[in-house]
Amino acid sequence: MFEADFNGKVAIVTGAGSGMGLLTARCLHKQGAFVTLVDFNEQALNDLKAEFNDCLLLKADVRNFSNVKEVVDKTLEKYGKIDVLVNCAGGTSSRILNSPGEFVDRPIEHIDWGIDVNLKGVVYFCHEVMRQMRSQKSGVVVNMGSITGIEGDYVGIDYAISKSAIMSGLNTSLAKFGANYGIRVNCVAPGPVLTRAAMANMKTAIGRAAEPQEIVDMILYLVSDKSSFVTGSTFLMDGGRHFMDIK
Repeated sequence: MFEADFNGKVAIVTGAGSGMGLLTARCLHKQGAFVTLVDFNEQALNDLKAEFNDCLLLKADVRNFSNVKEVVDKTLEKYGKIDVLVNCAGGTSSRILNSPGEFVDRPIEHIDWGIDVNLKGVVYFCHEVMRQMRSQKSGVVVNMGSITGIEGDYVGIDYAISKSAIMSGLNTSLAKFGANYGIRVNCVAPGPVLTRAAMANMKTAIGRAAEPQEIVDMILYLVSDKSSFVTGSTFLMDGGRHFMDIK
């Protein structure tokens, strides 16, 4: 685990009920941060109450702006500030909604769901959290991209375009805005990660998928003071998949 001084820091982590969101929240909490864990899965959050007994665990749908605003308001009510935002919530609609098939054959409601979760949810949280960071004149945001944002996906096109938007236009724009107020914004874009067994079957140049901790260590670095000169960058962590000839 990447180690830094997060004592007294306040972080919001979305998608914190499982996977890299949960691992990020755990690492921040172990190193002294107060964490607001956000997830749509209320049971997953209930199962974490004992471990995060001094933290906020809030059910929210990132597609719902009023839910997002409520998370930010409750965090500020409890802690009075927000130092870190990590947007991990997301996923491929084709898998989560059991919606296979080519783009034009998939229900438009599933395409909407994918864009709302993977892109609009990120925009919503950045919109609300960065207003507070502006008033503080400090803060760090890390959003999650994906190798899919580069290589595309003829099934999960909603996922591909969402991640591409985060990695380029959103990341650069928010970093330019934030630079005026002491706020840094970066993006981590993984390739296959062993949060699901199926990821092990995806090809990479170095012949394996990433361990979740490898990705989370980059997130921790970017939200720490050790990366104080880093903003507006997208860190592609794909084991060299992007330069392979994959059909």
